[in-house]
Amino acid sequence: MSCDLRGIGVLVTRPEHQAGGLCERIEASGGKALPFPAIRIDSTEDADAARLLLGMETGDTLIFVSPNAVTFGLLQLLHGERLPDGIRLAAVGKGTARVLLQAGYPPDVVPPTRFDSEGLLATPELQQVVGKRIVIVRGVGGRALLGETLKQRGAEVSYAEVYRRQRPVADVGPLLADWSQRVQVVTATSNDILASLAVLLGEAGRQRLCTTPLLVISPRMVEEAQRMGFEQIVLADGADDESIVRRLCEWQMETH
Repeated sequence: MSCDLRGIGVLVTRPEHQAGGLCERIEASGGKALPFPAIRIDSTEDADAARLLLGMETGDTLIFVSPNAVTFGLLQLLHGERLPDGIRLAAVGKGTARVLLQAGYPPDVVPPTRFDSEGLLATPELQQVVGKRIVIVRGVGGRALLGETLKQRGAEVSYAEVYRRQRPVADVGPLLADWSQRVQVVTATSNDILASLAVLLGEAGRQRLCTTPLLVISPRMVEEAQRMGFEQIVLADGADDESIVRRLCEWQMETH
């Protein structure tokens, strides 16, 4: 599909270390990428989590809930060591699966359509898990649905919490001053990012934010954005860069 995002300023709210690819794709399509990290990701440096990962055995399942779970779970905590052989690897979405593959671990389980906990829980591989050991690699205080549902299905569930989300310090004055001229659409890839963005922009930026089209990546995010008062919500079919830019292009053609 041809894509022309000329004249479209796209606020990219991903953490700084994850925003580069999306910004490049937006610029390559003629748009103006506006990086504004609404969240910062830091390692927990948790030795217990590393031991949990390295202690897995054949037949166990390891679930990564995000690209950050892969980045901080494998590259930082394992310090170059390999995961044990014979374990089943699951990824919540295409972006997470891609980072796993790049790290040398082809995932065994990826949802075919809905890329969230609900989508992963619907896969055939996670239906019959009675007595199975499952480790979920996630951030501190992650969503409970995945683990609780697997426990209800009879699995033995543990968590390796390998990163924490922090709200960055940001000077929002210049962004808000030129908002209407610069920002035509906002992108957000998690409810944590959306909540942090709203806090960073404050009351002064609330109306600007909620009246600007918002692109999100899951039905759950649509519900949260509606609750927050966003007036125009665009749903992409995945959190990966390609899916986001494709949906931006479709939105641009629909509205311009």
